[in-house]
Amino acid sequence: MATNHSYDLVILGGGAAAFAAITEAERRNLSTAMVNTGLPLGGTCVNVGCVPSKHLLEVGKAAFEPPRNPFDAVTYDDDQPRTDWSAAMEEKDGIVASLREQNYVDVADHFGADIYEGYGRVIDDTAIEVVDGEDSGTTITGEKVLIATGSSPHIAPIDGIETVDYETSETILERRDRPESVVMIGGGYVALEWGQILHHMGVDVALLQRSSRVLSEMEGQLGRELQRCFEDEGIEVVTDATVDRVREENGDASSLGVSVDVTVGRESRTYTAADLFVATGATPNTDDIGLAEIGVETDNSGAIVVDETFRTANPDVYAAGNCIGEPMLETVAAKEGNYAVRNAFGGEGATIDYHDVPKVVFTSPEVAAVGTTELEYMDEHGTCTCRTVEMDDVPKAKAVEDTRGLVQVVKHHETDEIVGVHMVGPRAADMITEATLAVKFGLTVDDIIDTIHPFPTFSEAFKHACQAFRRDMSKMSCCVE
Repeated sequence: MATNHSYDLVILGGGAAAFAAITEAERRNLSTAMVNTGLPLGGTCVNVGCVPSKHLLEVGKAAFEPPRNPFDAVTYDDDQPRTDWSAAMEEKDGIVASLREQNYVDVADHFGADIYEGYGRVIDDTAIEVVDGEDSGTTITGEKVLIATGSSPHIAPIDGIETVDYETSETILERRDRPESVVMIGGGYVALEWGQILHHMGVDVALLQRSSRVLSEMEGQLGRELQRCFEDEGIEVVTDATVDRVREENGDASSLGVSVDVTVGRESRTYTAADLFVATGATPNTDDIGLAEIGVETDNSGAIVVDETFRTANPDVYAAGNCIGEPMLETVAAKEGNYAVRNAFGGEGATIDYHDVPKVVFTSPEVAAVGTTELEYMDEHGTCTCRTVEMDDVPKAKAVEDTRGLVQVVKHHETDEIVGVHMVGPRAADMITEATLAVKFGLTVDDIIDTIHPFPTFSEAFKHACQAFRRDMSKMSCCVE
């Protein structure tokens, strides 16, 4: 039986943007409801993104790295570590379920938001109908609507892809048997994180990247350094690889799997493995949710077009999170959801400067970056003042015998303000916060030099890169300021 309910704010989606929105709405004493479409409550991050992948990265790291320890004082037996893929997945499921309950279900209850389960479509300017699922037939109407439907793995249009089975970052989480070998198509953060998870858990991995380096959207040194680290571990990384075709490999029982025909330069190659993993980006979840009928526009990628206040072409409809395109990050989605409510109900004009948003790849070593790259600065100014410090020159890295990585600082050629910081190395994900504050608030290299850093820490690498603008770093002791 059809039912109708009215609220101040109704939300299509149940992820980070949606929950940031209901938090801000509660602060304003607004009544709210959401229709959770697609993934379980909590969206990508808790269910199939950040939480499960980072958990499994640590599982793989714990299995892979101890036998490779650099210390002569520590030895291991001949027995190699064994990993139980099924147990890892069960443990992941427990963590995801717990965080979903604590951080989403309980939060929605605390803030008094009503949740409707099912596939939702916008049927009027400010009305959402649940057309399938547990609450099918329900229509909720609001003063304003927020679209926060997230994204899904994008499958590149590869010849033969419809005829073979393949894994994605979502489907692999449901698998209970460990793959024996994998050909990975893609060279972005999803491919790199999952490639390393699989490799560390005993899977043979070949990673095929279309461009000349992995992490092609980031500073060039980062991708080259991470590729070197991957290859040192035994992960095969093939760049400048154009995937021509994928096909099922028919052979004896031990060789059944998939073949990927690739052109590398002028050379034709074939890579064969038990499984194919496609990591070729993400697509906004905007199909068949009624956007065109209410005047909401999407671009060529399917992303909802919004202005800087997250309002769509329909003045009563706002959008936030992965459904509006890059950068598709959980923290960004949350900030967008919060700002959308502030703008819709308070007219605050809150906006995000995406230049200040840090990006992190949680591989080992980690990759992190914020701000302008060297190439971008060169294109804009015709010059660049940059300095790079290798982790091999950082005392903490030497002390723990993990000298993988580097830190590069890009500064303004006239004002000395830091405009970009790019790093690979242990703890890079934690180190990038200081760099983000420097970029956001226009700190100069001298501001960082004049700030006392604890010794010995990896964070000194950032300070050393700033000091490199002022002195010859090969001619200084650990404690020279």
